[in-house]
Amino acid sequence: MTERFGQFVWYELMTGDVPAALEFYKAVVGWEAQTFPDPAMDYTLLRVPGEAAAVGGAMTLQPIHEEQGIPPNWTGYIEVDDVDLVCADIVMLGGSIRRQPDEIPGVGRFAVAADPQGAVFIIFRPTPMDEPPPPLLPHLNGTIGWHELYCADPQAIFPFYEKLFGWEAHEVVDAGVPGEVLLFSIRGGICGSIARIPEGMTMPFWTFYVTVDSLERAAAIVTEQRGKVLLGPVEIPGGSEILHCLDPQGAFFSLVAGEW
Repeated sequence: MTERFGQFVWYELMTGDVPAALEFYKAVVGWEAQTFPDPAMDYTLLRVPGEAAAVGGAMTLQPIHEEQGIPPNWTGYIEVDDVDLVCADIVMLGGSIRRQPDEIPGVGRFAVAADPQGAVFIIFRPTPMDEPPPPLLPHLNGTIGWHELYCADPQAIFPFYEKLFGWEAHEVVDAGVPGEVLLFSIRGGICGSIARIPEGMTMPFWTFYVTVDSLERAAAIVTEQRGKVLLGPVEIPGGSEILHCLDPQGAFFSLVAGEW
């Protein structure tokens, strides 16, 4: 089993206007954009200034995605040992495979999957690197500080992830949102939660919280940059605050600030 088995290791934005999205996120969270080293790929890396490792990437939403009704969105990559074997486990546990295993030359093998309630995620086995960059430090501005699944039934869906990736359930808390929230840990560190899907939304989905200094400042910038604040700032247990937003193209994303 790899050291990062079951952990989120990459975050990807699919959007209709990559340059506009890059300008938006640079203003809100400070990311710098870098063209992917392989010019044959339409892909942009998202970086925290001064850090060697990238946070994630951005790519253009293709016509086939729009035909399938897929809106601009963020998706998380979860590392596994063997993509093909995990695909079989996903189906056995009641999930589905939305895109069969494939190779990204020089990067790794991946597949697009959905849990039994329909939330999409990507499983990924990276190609080993001779000299990998040092990992991003936790709680650093611009890094992903929390992972949250919105679904119809948190208690019913957790066993799927527990059996698939070995995640551990912790306490159920009242986080100031409709319904209770189930906290979970990956490899010992509590880093995510599962909650009931917000009113007005129909499809289960994962959202990823980017760490910032000030949610008040970030909220003002989101609005100035033609995004939309949906919720917050809201204080949650532990002393931190969160913010839910839409970027100008309609992709849902979240921000977190404070102690967590």
